[in-house]
Amino acid sequence: MRQPVRPRCIVPGRRLFDVAGAAGGLLLFAPVMALLAAAILLEDGYPVLFHQVRLGRARAPFTIIKFRTMSGGRITRVGRVLRATGLDELPQFVNILRGDMSAVGPRPLTDADVRRLGWTAPRFDFRWRVRPGLTGLAQVMGAPSGRQSASLDRWYVGYGSLTLDVRLVALSFAVNALGKTRIRQWLLRARRETKKARQRQRAGGPLPDSIVNAAD
Repeated sequence: MRQPVRPRCIVPGRRLFDVAGAAGGLLLFAPVMALLAAAILLEDGYPVLFHQVRLGRARAPFTIIKFRTMSGGRITRVGRVLRATGLDELPQFVNILRGDMSAVGPRPLTDADVRRLGWTAPRFDFRWRVRPGLTGLAQVMGAPSGRQSASLDRWYVGYGSLTLDVRLVALSFAVNALGKTRIRQWLLRARRETKKARQRQRAGGPLPDSIVNAAD
């Protein structure tokens, strides 16, 4: 897949979308976050939050914030629920407000993760042209390998849009509410149909409006 020259997903209004969404998310989930913090304290005490250095836009390091899900090298009972539902990532709304992250983007990785995956080469620089995301195309699709994750990230950086961001955020909620397997099977079918439609377009046929709208 050819690397895009310019990230299309850097568009006017994206930062406003991020800030408005993160601020609204903090207000909406404040009662839930308070209950989760209390549950962590009751089960295992302090600290409530987990901090770790990740690589952001332009490979700049930042400190990501999550609810703590482990203690002494094991996942706690509360932590197991948090990880299964994705609620451990709610504190990352603060990272979005700080400008460390976006609502949607490539998964934020540690420097060790980047080296383990072999993504230090210049051909992977596209990942750091945008901010990492609380959710993203590779996360929603559940990419099973580093190669597929990189491919989805490359597509998003080159062809993403604010409309796609909104849909990915909605799908992230659907994944947590309806289950990962059901939503990802639907997404895989949609991706195959999109690929076939684009092949037809290259052969001279028109693209369906639904697919054109999804990529705009």
